[in-house]
Amino acid sequence: MKMNKIAIALTSVFLFAVGQLSAQNIKSKDVVFKSKADSITIGATISSPEKAGKYPAIIIASGTGAQDRDGTMGGTKMFARIANYLTPKGYIVLRMDDRGVGKTTGEYRYATTADFALDVLGAVEFLKAEKNVDLNHIGLLGHSEGGAVISIAASKSKDVTFLVSLAGLASNGLESLFVQNENLVNNSPLPEVDKKRSNEINRLMFATAFQYATSDSLESKLNAVYNYWKQKDDSYFKTLGIEFDHFRFPIWSYVQYAIGPWYRYFVKYEPQLFLGNVDVPILAINGSKDVFVDPVNLDYWKQYSRSGQLGKVTTLLLPNVNHLLQPCKECTPSEYSKLGDIPDSTLDSIVKWLGQTVK
Repeated sequence: MKMNKIAIALTSVFLFAVGQLSAQNIKSKDVVFKSKADSITIGATISSPEKAGKYPAIIIASGTGAQDRDGTMGGTKMFARIANYLTPKGYIVLRMDDRGVGKTTGEYRYATTADFALDVLGAVEFLKAEKNVDLNHIGLLGHSEGGAVISIAASKSKDVTFLVSLAGLASNGLESLFVQNENLVNNSPLPEVDKKRSNEINRLMFATAFQYATSDSLESKLNAVYNYWKQKDDSYFKTLGIEFDHFRFPIWSYVQYAIGPWYRYFVKYEPQLFLGNVDVPILAINGSKDVFVDPVNLDYWKQYSRSGQLGKVTTLLLPNVNHLLQPCKECTPSEYSKLGDIPDSTLDSIVKWLGQTVK
């Protein structure tokens, strides 16, 4: 028993020492720089190896919704975790606050995916002036909508030399809305009849938003289509013999969202217009249980990119893994906060690919 206690004590000391060593191998600094888009000032953190030298650099692009530089989602700090894992392996990582968050100015609601790509290009320009950055190896890592962001950015810059997609979007905007919402509805506890109604009205509204995305009449068209559907749906519900109708479509909030600049741009987004000009190595990783970015996106990274035609796309499908790259059981968004960080095995896959491709 005494020997076991001694072994445990020594193990604890060893782990503490390793933790200290890892911390000593990383230096971090907070910076600000300008977006390539407009007058936005972006706040960010750069994590670098402590040892002097030139290192490959990676810029992280976030997904939909205003996020802080650490990528605080579902009880995890996804981007801080990635930076702290990759930096001791010999990579510089820049992660930034989204518009209107932390030290970044502007308002998120007025920006589009294309604006976020220009923010990333501002980060590229900033890193080019950093003395420890290997200018021949600057890459982008995008999560969720960040996949579209890095696709746009890479198509506009010869300084970007590799891409990493983590559950990253490579489908067109309309298809992604169809698939994402049907996944969420079909995995919800709604009665089957309400799932059918929800999928029907969602598809109708999304298609209308797509058709009139560039029109001043979008708001009136959406309301008119909804009112037409509601009359038909009321008649349908009366045939079901159900006493109370609990199904509600949030028409006002949806319309206000859909007429904004982000939605108008996103619903018309066509990835091949950008990825067709991208010929750098790409690593694309998805979880098989991702209800937000369907795993079929792995195929699109190959199909739509010039990189795919050149055999430069590597894809990895992780079984029973969700949108935050967490191994899951129920695999619903409500489970995220119970599951912890991205596992080492997934991050090791990124490090291995980077070692083969970048260094």
